[in-house]
Amino acid sequence: MSVARRVLVLVAGRLREHRELVKFLVVGGTCFVITAVVNYVLKFTVLTGKPATALVIATIVSTVVSYVLNREWSFRARGGRERHHEAALFFLISAVGVALNPLPLLVSRYVLGLRQPEVGLLVQEAADFAAGMVLGTLLATAFRWWAFRRWVFPERTPAEPPVVPDVDLDEAA
Repeated sequence: MSVARRVLVLVAGRLREHRELVKFLVVGGTCFVITAVVNYVLKFTVLTGKPATALVIATIVSTVVSYVLNREWSFRARGGRERHHEAALFFLISAVGVALNPLPLLVSRYVLGLRQPEVGLLVQEAADFAAGMVLGTLLATAFRWWAFRRWVFPERTPAEPPVVPDVDLDEAA
């Protein structure tokens, strides 16, 4: 077996072991693109001067898409909760993620001062992308991965056998 073939077999095995994580990351990548497109459309049209608001709206849009894709693909084999309960937990946890997402952007803009006129437009936009789109998304994604697995889509547990009380038939008679 060639080295390339062995590497491919090893990588394929690792991907199978972490199939759920790979699916979650594919959904996340898709939603990242949705967030970026919506964010920049809003930021450069109707929400000029309000980058955090544009990012929050874009994140909410991608969160709705994320629920559908995660429920029906990434975590399809998990759960066991009623859909309305699961959806409520998903959106509650996602709301925390939405709140976490703009934090690096807010720090970049308003604590570090990486905004016009203190810096040029190119520096501002590069800092916004790095802080809001990259760091914010990584922070929110790490939190969501942990929280979704823990509370929204927990491992299914096999049905427990019914508890039969210990009754001594001789004493009962």
